[in-house]
Amino acid sequence: MNNFEFKNPTKIIFGKDTIKKLENEIPENAKVLFLYGGGSIKKNGIYEQVSNALSNVEVVEFGGIPANPEYDVLMDALKIIKEQHITYLLAVGGGSVIDGTKFLSAAAVYDGDTPWDILTKNIRTQKGMPFGTVLTLPATGSEMNSGAVITRASTKEKLTMGGPGLFPEFSILDPQVIRSIPERQLANGITDAFTHVLEQYMTYPIEATLQDRFAESILQTLIEVAPKVLKDPTDYKPAADFMWSCTMALNGLIQKGVPGDWAVHMMGHELTALFGIDHARTLAIVVPSHYKYNFEAKKAKLAQYGERVWNITEGSQDDKAYAAIEKTEAFFKQLGIATKLSDYTEKYEGTAEEISKRFTDRGWNGLGEHQDLSPDKVEKIVKMAY
Repeated sequence: MNNFEFKNPTKIIFGKDTIKKLENEIPENAKVLFLYGGGSIKKNGIYEQVSNALSNVEVVEFGGIPANPEYDVLMDALKIIKEQHITYLLAVGGGSVIDGTKFLSAAAVYDGDTPWDILTKNIRTQKGMPFGTVLTLPATGSEMNSGAVITRASTKEKLTMGGPGLFPEFSILDPQVIRSIPERQLANGITDAFTHVLEQYMTYPIEATLQDRFAESILQTLIEVAPKVLKDPTDYKPAADFMWSCTMALNGLIQKGVPGDWAVHMMGHELTALFGIDHARTLAIVVPSHYKYNFEAKKAKLAQYGERVWNITEGSQDDKAYAAIEKTEAFFKQLGIATKLSDYTEKYEGTAEEISKRFTDRGWNGLGEHQDLSPDKVEKIVKMAY
């Protein structure tokens, strides 16, 4: 196991009817900007619960943060933060609303030329404006980490950001919220969390036994509860396992002491930026091709994954490893998620070359756990995913 440091300051408030506890978490005399997405929280009762919990606090609302948090929309929110002298942010939503709130937390204290620099210059935020979250869609783990992904439609870019100052102070996780989530979004959430674990696990053996077991247990849990969650999201027990699995998949714990990949996400982000495909579905597009292309480098871990997670016991290491890829692709398809770019757009020709060029222009010359996945290799992987 590699050396590591680990600190996660986010307070988790988990369980039934916990949104009302929000009133105990907002600082006295705070002026709160209440951020949310397209308005579904006004139909499922969450808005009312949050509003009741904030009844003794001065609140300004900002709705309309899109599924891929858009820079220009967030700049409108930043203007309100400045003009209204906001002191605290509250994200009520899924990963997109929380990611957008992290950007605002950083931008609110940034004194450079333009907040876009935070993304393009990889500026790490050491101390942002404080914020908390009420999670409404399990998927990204953003409720318990310090990273975010922001989209800019005008340049067709989707870039990452983060820093130790961007952990939520608290996050409220009530599994009951998933009962109103459409099946498509539930499938996306399962796929997103599953792939988050793979990015931190599917590299090469490093004798980090406990970390492997942590990762494998999350994968096994997601496989087990997925059909139950999709069939009946009102069933609390699988809903709770699903929500906590998504949080644990990307709160930093399982990535400590081990190498990470994240090339799948880097390629997936480009597919979302270019075509508007749901984030989770871009991951399902890239995963099989990525693992097949990098088969020799990953086959030891693929075979272990096949044995421990999918109970594949027959054949050689190569046989088990390849079967594990097939099982993973089949799992995505069982969730109703297609795994080829051509399933989502007819205009896929030239996509691989465009993504390769973007990576070259940004200086992303070595992705993956070995930092050897060059733009020309990325081009080949994306072509395999057509």
